[in-house]
Amino acid sequence: METVYLLIETELGRLEEVAGRLKAIPTVTEVDAVTGPFDLIVKIQARHVNEALDIVLHKVRKVPGIKSTETLVTMGGG
Repeated sequence: METVYLLIETELGRLEEVAGRLKAIPTVTEVDAVTGPFDLIVKIQARHVNEALDIVLHKVRKVPGIKSTETLVTMGGG
């Protein structure tokens, strides 16, 4: 399995709505609110990194209320 993390900034007042929609995406395994410049950290797991990135582009970024994202691809290992 490949893991991708997303840092997400939401529009003001839409954190809970965005988090709920993200949790409904099958490959999203975790959604947590965080402090700092981003509002959410999201963990996506897929068989291949390209599949995970496709989900970011075609599902996650289409969720209403997302202002910006930053994608972090894990490098594997232990």
